[in-house]
Amino acid sequence: MVPDNEFSRPISADLAPVGSTCEWCDKPAEEQLTAIGGSYHNESGLFCRSCGEKFMQGVINSLHSQAVTPPQDHL
Repeated sequence: MVPDNEFSRPISADLAPVGSTCEWCDKPAEEQLTAIGGSYHNESGLFCRSCGEKFMQGVINSLHSQAVTPPQDHL
């Protein structure tokens, strides 16, 4: 199911401040992304489009891995 509002999305996206650079590759930043939930909760950064997509995929992967990993006390 695709979330239909910003509050249920795993990543909050905002425009990057003018003149900022990507934290991963130093290209001009286009967006500021903040992870919501998962192991990346509240981590954010300024990213170019390409690096932003990689960051989002990492957050999504962390949410899926948490959902399918059983708690340690049930092993």
